[in-house]
Amino acid sequence: MSALPAPQPALAASAESDASCRVPLLVLFVSAALWLALGSVFSLIASIKFHAPAFLAGNGWLTYGRVLPAGANALLYGFALPAGLGVALWLLARLGRTPLAWPGLVVVAALFWNFGVATGLLGILGGDTTGFAWLEMPRYAWPLLFTAYLGIGVSALLTFYRRRVSGLYVSQWFLLAALFWFPWVYSTANVLLTCVPVRGVVQAAVAWWFANNLGTVCLGFFGLAAIFYFLPKLTGRPLHSLYLAMFAFWTLALFGSWMGVAPGSPLPAWMPAVSTAGAVLCLIPLLAVAVNCGHTLAGETARWKSDTSFAFILFGVAAWTVAGVLGAVTAIPEVSALTHFTWLERAQSQLFVFGFFAMTMFGAVYHIVPRLVPGGALCPKMMRLHFWCAALGTIALVLPLAVGGVVQGLALNQPDTAFTDTMKLTLPYLRVSTLGDLLIAVGNVTLVVNFGYLLGNCCRACCVPAWKAVTTRPPQPAGATP
Repeated sequence: MSALPAPQPALAASAESDASCRVPLLVLFVSAALWLALGSVFSLIASIKFHAPAFLAGNGWLTYGRVLPAGANALLYGFALPAGLGVALWLLARLGRTPLAWPGLVVVAALFWNFGVATGLLGILGGDTTGFAWLEMPRYAWPLLFTAYLGIGVSALLTFYRRRVSGLYVSQWFLLAALFWFPWVYSTANVLLTCVPVRGVVQAAVAWWFANNLGTVCLGFFGLAAIFYFLPKLTGRPLHSLYLAMFAFWTLALFGSWMGVAPGSPLPAWMPAVSTAGAVLCLIPLLAVAVNCGHTLAGETARWKSDTSFAFILFGVAAWTVAGVLGAVTAIPEVSALTHFTWLERAQSQLFVFGFFAMTMFGAVYHIVPRLVPGGALCPKMMRLHFWCAALGTIALVLPLAVGGVVQGLALNQPDTAFTDTMKLTLPYLRVSTLGDLLIAVGNVTLVVNFGYLLGNCCRACCVPAWKAVTTRPPQPAGATP
């Protein structure tokens, strides 16, 4: 396999692109961090309520059926997509050696996106929800999000069009695919499920198709684009193989969109069969990414001890691999009969969305933000605290849910075991997973505090010299009247 050098934009072009990205990306990243902290609080409340139902039982807005989807949608639409779009804009400007196109439009679109997220979450907490996984926001919220996305997408495509480098780096392929994939699946699902709803089991098929394409393909493209850029960048080593990366791109685009339908679903038999085949075939791009990253990282994995951004990215690569294998194995009918409708499915989902995607975005954001603010610096100790809380929290959340899901599945397949007894068997695992949610929430709040620390230092650096210039009396010449 031929090696591809790590991308090295010219210094002048880098400074120009960073300056153009400063305000739009700070708006996207700071708002994403705030939504992430709020979503982790909702998820923590939901986790506690499942084994302590009396917790906050007197508030109808905070019932389990409302805070759980509110937390999931805050994670997906409040954090994941804005963070992915922010990283995409920076990468397209950097790799194209060009300033960001129409940064003002991105700022307006980002504010409009936040308004749409707030509208949708208030609707969910108020009980106005669609009931479809990852699409719970009421029908009046999605046009706001879609319109805001178009503004950011136009800026991204114009930035790509104005690039000053003719050749394409592999990350640009993943980003362009993700930029087109999301509006396609999001608008199609909303039209078929909320605007002109289809009937019967077709609704379930569309909902499964949307959730899988949003997670596996769209978020997967954003995350892998960041991994293929930052691993060579942070290690100073060339990407092992351009061709292997492109092979992963095409196989993920081809096979990833088939997944999502569990064996035994109330659909024509060919649909679960095709979904199972797609899940197993997704081991091909999974293996391609693992081999490419493994050869790129040869001898450099110890850098995670000194480089927090690299530690986040490395954890994301490991989570991508484990989540992909787990998704392929649980799609096999014999295994799905044991794991379907158990906590193992939530464990796999959390490992992919937070363990892979969010951790990868954290590493990218921690690398990007100091370059947007001249002289600004994030607190290294808070960055390290965030990493350990997020990493240990992910493990403490996913591992108990996975083991508890297996125990739950074995009990559910025993006809002489009462359902209430099955639920009691899983309570110890759920209590441990709450500790994971707590650690993740602490880490997410640390991210918000760290951004506040950075912005506070920047304001102080700008305001103090200006204040001194205004308040300091100029020196009087000798003999002048005071």
